[in-house]
Amino acid sequence: MTTEKRQSLTRIAALLAVVLISVLAFIFRDRLTEFAHYGYLGAFLIPLIANATVFIPVPGIMLIFTMGALFNPIIVAVLGGLGAAIGELSGYLVGFSGQGIAEKVKYYPQVVNWMVQHRSWSSLLITGLAFIPNPFFDAAGIAAGTLKIPVWSFLLFTSIGSILKMLVIALLGNAWSEWWVNH
Repeated sequence: MTTEKRQSLTRIAALLAVVLISVLAFIFRDRLTEFAHYGYLGAFLIPLIANATVFIPVPGIMLIFTMGALFNPIIVAVLGGLGAAIGELSGYLVGFSGQGIAEKVKYYPQVVNWMVQHRSWSSLLITGLAFIPNPFFDAAGIAAGTLKIPVWSFLLFTSIGSILKMLVIALLGNAWSEWWVNH
């Protein structure tokens, strides 16, 4: 088997894996709350699963809010942010494996054009989009994979943004819990 054919098969397998993960996470989204019983492991697994879907919403942020009230919010934020960053690799894999499919995503052309024009700013864009809860991050992950931004760079900047986002959410959950108890 030629190297080119092996790469094509690897890309197809990665794309099929992302589709399967997205469909399963959507089907079993109501069972995601069960991971909260696992404490800190749940704080890692919930965002990993919720962010592994591509353009299919799976709830996760409210569970991090609640876990921030129950556990140390800083640990919840770090574990949740790392889980979210690893989960976001699904969008990156879609871009890496299926450029033709990726080009059909609604916001993809705008994100890619910006990232190409401002390649040195792409890490800041990835961090910012990972920080803000929004549906555009999948497009940024797809664009990063298509542009072949190094996976370590994508993971690093996605982790930074995701950890900061989870920190705000977990701290809000913790503050709400303390307010509720005192009133």
